[in-house]
Amino acid sequence: MVTTITVPSRVERLAGSGIERIPKEYIRPEEERPSIGDIFAEEKMGGGPQVPTVDLKGINSEDLEVREKCREELRKAAVDWGVMHLVNHGIPEELTGRVKAAGEGFFGQPIEEKEKYANDQAAGNVQGYGSKLANNASGQLEWEDYFFHCVFPEDKTDLSIWPKTPSDYIAATREYAKQLRALTTTVLAVLSLGLGLEEGRLEKEVGGMEELLLQMKINYYPKCPQPELALGVEAHTDVSALTFILHNMVPGLQLFYEGKWVTAKCVPNSIIMHVGDTVEILSNGKYKSILHRGVVNREKVRVSWAVFCEPPKEKIILQPLPETVSEADPPRFPPRTFAQHIKHKLFRQTDQEAADTPKPDE
Repeated sequence: MVTTITVPSRVERLAGSGIERIPKEYIRPEEERPSIGDIFAEEKMGGGPQVPTVDLKGINSEDLEVREKCREELRKAAVDWGVMHLVNHGIPEELTGRVKAAGEGFFGQPIEEKEKYANDQAAGNVQGYGSKLANNASGQLEWEDYFFHCVFPEDKTDLSIWPKTPSDYIAATREYAKQLRALTTTVLAVLSLGLGLEEGRLEKEVGGMEELLLQMKINYYPKCPQPELALGVEAHTDVSALTFILHNMVPGLQLFYEGKWVTAKCVPNSIIMHVGDTVEILSNGKYKSILHRGVVNREKVRVSWAVFCEPPKEKIILQPLPETVSEADPPRFPPRTFAQHIKHKLFRQTDQEAADTPKPDE
């Protein structure tokens, strides 16, 4: 008996085939469509709320006033929005430029070359080159391909699945992950102090230097002939502790703020940072994990580099820290492992169902 292996259809191939109408699997439900507009027009619009920009230049200043002002701006953005543009973040523009060039170089290759790195989601192997499978209730697909892999700590990375082309991919990505990990420590320290905790507390609660995983997902959003009907990434909150995003200066990120979708403007030399569910839970909702989505367009390819800082799946129980809970503000989240939280979100499973579900290695 011959087993036929079906290679998932790549969105890039679909986009390049000359179609004028997108397949029905990519069309969003009718109730969602009125909110999807022209991303370029929306980015240019003045007025209305704007994603905050936080200048980190003074975050460790010896001048107490400068340092406290910077830290308060970061804390306030995490409370009000849960997302911000970080500028003067300390990661050299030369390095972020190399990371972008490496990712764009990988996606610039023929699809046949990229397929050598294809993942096998059905077998539970999510690292590598992929496209979303229809695993949500509506069977909906997203207008993107991606490359996903663990980038830190180094002893938990698998270099055998990292792209060999371009030749700078591994060196640039490794150095960026290392510097981003240091920035993660700085941000978590400020958020800890903002909760009245010791500065190392949140870092410890999410696994510390040994256990906190940095997972990179390069999102590749091809041009779309009917962008008003599709989404690059559907509305979601990040399960991570923090998420850091670089992009190629093509707008596409939208945040659901005060009941409306707000388009993030492109800020040169910034890194976008999201507070994820993990920190929202630990802070008992004092820091926000904001609902967001990715919009596509018919004129330009958009590429983004998202790094998710994730706690270990089973070793830590995520729940509001005792110091964040009071009689007036009881716990808003039940205790769960990170793995249970993911299953609860993705599959709406109860905690008992999540515990009973076999893991890929069982």
